[in-house]
Amino acid sequence: MKNAIDELKKIITPEKVLTSREDMLSYAYDGTPLLQQLPEAVVIPETAEQISAILRLANREGFPVVPRGSGTGLSGGAIPVRGSVVILMSDWNRILEIDKANLTAWVQPGVRTQDFQRAVQEQGLFYPPDPGSQAICTIGGNVAENAGGLRGLKYGVTRDYVMGVEMVLPDGTVMMNGGKNVKNVAGYNLRDLIVGSEGTLGIFTRVLLKLIPKPAASKTMLALFDSLEQAAQSVSDIIAAHIIPCTMEFLDATTIRCVEDFAHIGLPTDAGALLLLESDGHPGQVADESAKMEEILKRNKATEIKVARNDAEADRLKTARRAAFSALARIRPTTILEDATVPRSELARLVNTVTGLAAKYNLMVGNFGHAGDGNMHPTVLTDERDKDEMERVELFFDELYEETLRLGGTITGEHGVGLAKKKYLEKMMSRPEMQVMRSIKKALDPNNILNPGKIFS
Repeated sequence: MKNAIDELKKIITPEKVLTSREDMLSYAYDGTPLLQQLPEAVVIPETAEQISAILRLANREGFPVVPRGSGTGLSGGAIPVRGSVVILMSDWNRILEIDKANLTAWVQPGVRTQDFQRAVQEQGLFYPPDPGSQAICTIGGNVAENAGGLRGLKYGVTRDYVMGVEMVLPDGTVMMNGGKNVKNVAGYNLRDLIVGSEGTLGIFTRVLLKLIPKPAASKTMLALFDSLEQAAQSVSDIIAAHIIPCTMEFLDATTIRCVEDFAHIGLPTDAGALLLLESDGHPGQVADESAKMEEILKRNKATEIKVARNDAEADRLKTARRAAFSALARIRPTTILEDATVPRSELARLVNTVTGLAAKYNLMVGNFGHAGDGNMHPTVLTDERDKDEMERVELFFDELYEETLRLGGTITGEHGVGLAKKKYLEKMMSRPEMQVMRSIKKALDPNNILNPGKIFS
């Protein structure tokens, strides 16, 4: 590997090649618990040509390459593999263009999601995808994982806003796909193949994103219930009334208690469930939708409904959801947050399954997530030093995903497969589907140098 590192220092300046243990420790893990591996080196390229040269060298010398943004992923997508070189893209953080005429923006992959959202809002525009880690996660990572967020019910996920990608393929070829045309059906849809490919098919150097006009008005409300069933029925009734809020989020009793202890926002700690709802759009539509949702919440015996009177109060109510992961993570040494998704009609069954399995395996579990699109985040609070408990945690998730698939669900709605969920993917996908995916990977990356071992072995 020494010869390869010497060659890397010729491709980019030596100070951009990190090889000390102290430097590399920061890049040995991502947001996924229990997984870590030191790379052989971390490189910080400045041009697409340098990335291309690095990948050509990797093919020649046979070392793996792992692309990385902010490292906030929750499925192990940015974890180095043995003998690998990490390509760090977080310094690629420029917004290259905001095109108001075409409602698009060109950005580098290291732009932080929240920074981009604020920049386009200043132009009266709106970029909807809002993953929970938006303050630190990057656009490149969002595209690689096809990230979702709180607004996914109404606005969709990252894939719905990617119009084009410039990327370096595993063999070092630089490819541009897509563009500003609203309609384009020429050839295979490579863009949709690339989005969600988890760094296994190429390294992004520029991304073209679709923007929409900023909604004229919004209203946020928070409802509390005695039971999970009442909250779940409210979700079903709101959708059945043909109301699609931009946000419809859920917290269970454990998460409510942890959030209140953490954020002190005035939540009753004896509540059984919480719904956070937001409507946006034309002021008249917002007023009408909000009134109908409030009526449905009352009909389902909400014990309390708080309606934000201004943006500051709305942000305070949203803290109940935004703080969920941080609040839960304070309770035990190890926090394992997962990502099970079912059709909306099966949401109550999934929630009850989580509660039942937590009792069966004697585990502390908080549950929260995107109630409107059936995407739950069961979060086990544990201690990785306790071998017996960790065995029960594995059994908990094995049984949870078995039931998720039985309900017609998916093993991931927004976090990706990465290293953490490979064994579940093979239970979910048919043999032909797995063969097609492996064939695509082999065609584009015959030497298996780019993020190997992620998604499938």
